[in-house]
Amino acid sequence: MIKKPLNLEGIQTQLRDHGIQPSSQRCIVAMHCLNSLEHPSADQILNEIQKTHTHISRATVYNTLNLFVSKGLLREVPIEKDKLRYDPLIEKHHHFYDIKTKKIYDIPWDKLKVDQLKKLSGQFKVDEYQVLLKGIHV
Repeated sequence: MIKKPLNLEGIQTQLRDHGIQPSSQRCIVAMHCLNSLEHPSADQILNEIQKTHTHISRATVYNTLNLFVSKGLLREVPIEKDKLRYDPLIEKHHHFYDIKTKKIYDIPWDKLKVDQLKKLSGQFKVDEYQVLLKGIHV
């Protein structure tokens, strides 16, 4: 699941393709989260951005991340209590959370099989799912 980093033109195209006007601040936020190989939190993204763009506020980063999620450009990954992480890989996949290092690993969709969803059909309407595994990466 390795991806090629996007340059500014690629970022602008991605934003437009998702119905987002590519302002300079949105492009800066997108550059940091869409090119990330990690699953950063909003604070991690903010800290990284403010190393070179001190004028970008916390509110701008949070609002931009929420916009990206609502437009399908990013996915929220609720792993830690009261703290979201953001995933630029929007294709179906699962996650493994290393409880020791707090690192999140992508697990290809076809590596895990969930075969009991039909048994839930009388109780729940499942629109989507992903498996979150927790443990220690060896």
